[in-house]
Formats: sequence, C-alpha cells, structure tokens
Amino acid sequence: MCAHLPPSAASVLATLLEGNERYATDAPRHPHQGRETRASLAEGQHPIAAILACSDARVPPTLVFDQGLGDLFIVRNAGQVLTPGALASLEFAVLELGVSLIVVMAHEACGAVRAAAATFGGDDVPEGHLAQVLAPLAPAVAVAARRGDADEGVEALACRSGEAHLRMTVAALRNAGPVIATRVADGRLGVAGLSYELASGRTHLTAP
Repeated sequence: MCAHLPPSAASVLATLLEGNERYATDAPRHPHQGRETRASLAEGQHPIAAILACSDARVPPTLVFDQGLGDLFIVRNAGQVLTPGALASLEFAVLELGVSLIVVMAHEACGAVRAAAATFGGDDVPEGHLAQVLAPLAPAVAVAARRGDADEGVEALACRSGEAHLRMTVAALRNAGPVIATRVADGRLGVAGLSYELASGRTHLTAP
C-alpha cells in the first residue's frame, strides 16, 4: 500500500482507508459515538492518527474515514497549511498521545488554493488576514506555474497547485525536526498524503 510507512503506521492507514470505503459506499458504521464512549473519553484520549486537513465544511475527516469520538486528532485550517501552530499541535499528538501516523488530507476544489492561484503574481491580493492565509500556498503555486502552460486558466493551475502543495507539505512534515523528523527516521512515525474527491467521497493515496 505505502512502502515508505513503518508497519504500525501502515496498519492505521489501512484502517482509515477501509473506513473511507465504507463511507464512500454509503455503508458507514458510525463507531464510538455512544454514551459509553463519551464516558470513557472523559478520562483521556487515545487517537489512532493525527490529521492535518482543510477547514472546508465539505471535508470532515471523522465522517470521511468513518471513525468516532476520540479516534482522530484533527488539525484544520484553510488549505491544510503547516503553520507553526499546526506543527506544534501535531507534535503534541506524537509526543503526548502516541500517534504513529500523520495524514495530510487535501481535497479537490479547495477555495484557498484556488484563491492563491488566482492571485499569483500579485494581482487582486485580498485585504486583511486573507492575504496571510494565501501566502504559505504561494510556493506550491509557483512550482505548478513553472510546470504548466503560460496561457492555462486558473482552474488548471489551481488543480496542479493543490497537488504540489500536498506533496510539499508531506515532505516538510517528514523533515520537521526534531520531534517528527526523528521519529520518521527511526520508524516510529509515518506521514502520508491523501487527496479527497468531493462527489465520490473517496480518498486517494498520493506518493510524496
């Protein structure tokens, strides 16, 4: 499935993909959502994975992977950007909660990525804090622009920018020292990138 992942991380990824298959085929189990689960989680959490995902309302990781309360430690922001706060939160999941897998979850038709592509080159940069959201996406857009046609439209550029951003984020996480990089190197932690299709509900593994 994913040769670069250590066995523990590969097993967790398989669990997530199995859950996604149930979700995509309208056969979810909705596990770990009852009274007993809530009571047990009052004593602490033991998630099986950490997810860095976009804030997009159409992409709820717990539902997409057919998991329940306490199963996933989720960090979300516009465009699933590896901000200092996001990295610190993921390090917490590794150090304090013992997760063996971090998933970077991208999705098609991401509004943040499209906006970054549309404003590439400095045109129509939004005012206020929105500009700060788009700035971390600019390197991926630049990579995608160099590989495309000069006259391609925004949609094509945005699609390839999203793919580039996912790969770059996975690579950056794997090398984020000292906490994550060390554990990736010695086989205690795996990092994988998945891309989500809005209409089908399916996630696809994206090689780094």
